[in-house]
Amino acid sequence: MSGAVERTLVLIKPDGVVRGLVGEVIRRLEQKGLKIVGLKMMLLSRERAEELYAVHRGKPFFEGLINYVTSAPIVAIAVEGKSAVRVVRNIIGLTNPAEARPGTIRGDFALSIDRNIVHAADSVENASRELSIIFNSDEFYSYKRVDEDWL
Repeated sequence: MSGAVERTLVLIKPDGVVRGLVGEVIRRLEQKGLKIVGLKMMLLSRERAEELYAVHRGKPFFEGLINYVTSAPIVAIAVEGKSAVRVVRNIIGLTNPAEARPGTIRGDFALSIDRNIVHAADSVENASRELSIIFNSDEFYSYKRVDEDWL
């Protein structure tokens, strides 16, 4: 079996929450075989949003992005599994929904790059940084899935 076990972050953004897509996103992650080790709904503070998206500071869309992700609740999911970062990125699809393949979350549910349902870390390093912004260390849980040996 290839791929190291990794932990990554998935955020269901305000448009995904208000459109009722929380269950669909979680279903796709779990059906792939990924393990949810942390889960919470929250209003993202401006400070946390700016820290999360610090890489985009100074870009023309930064202020709009911060206003958007703080406008309604998000659902934060800590996900664990083999090659989790790459697997999650494949499940969610390309950032621009117009380029995302059908069968991906963005390909199936999003029309706008500004409202593209989900966020996911793009590297193991960023996943660690982003998880620490959203979750406290005592908010992660360890358990064994019944199908883990098969995955």
